[in-house]
Amino acid sequence: MPTPSIIVTDAPGPDEIELIGDGLTEFNLQQTGCDDNRPLAVLVKDPDTHRVIGGLTGRTSLGLMFVDLFYLPPQLRGSGIGSEILHAAEAEGRKRGCRAAVLYTISFQAPDFYRKHGWQSFGEVACDPPGTSRVFMTKALA
Repeated sequence: MPTPSIIVTDAPGPDEIELIGDGLTEFNLQQTGCDDNRPLAVLVKDPDTHRVIGGLTGRTSLGLMFVDLFYLPPQLRGSGIGSEILHAAEAEGRKRGCRAAVLYTISFQAPDFYRKHGWQSFGEVACDPPGTSRVFMTKALA
């Protein structure tokens, strides 16, 4: 086999991302015998337009729930809906058999929100701008 080329890009195509994801999923299945990788989303829709205006996305895999993105528009922050979304995601993680959940947030985003809901920090990595960090958090679900 000829030596493959290596390309660095900031615009991978959906097929390329899918190929890499499918390859890793297949490898994990061969190693563990467990095929439980599933997307997870808790969506917030505008009552008038029915368009998504915020929510949480993540996934479950190998007994863990991962929160990837969580966004609410400013007018909904502090209303309690964020807590409802997080509780719904955690409940779905439990339903899927997850023992724990993992996420990272940025120090200026929501670490205190997560702590209020029983999440614990297990690491921080400095990032830009100076004085800012990524805060890695976990919560037992079982």
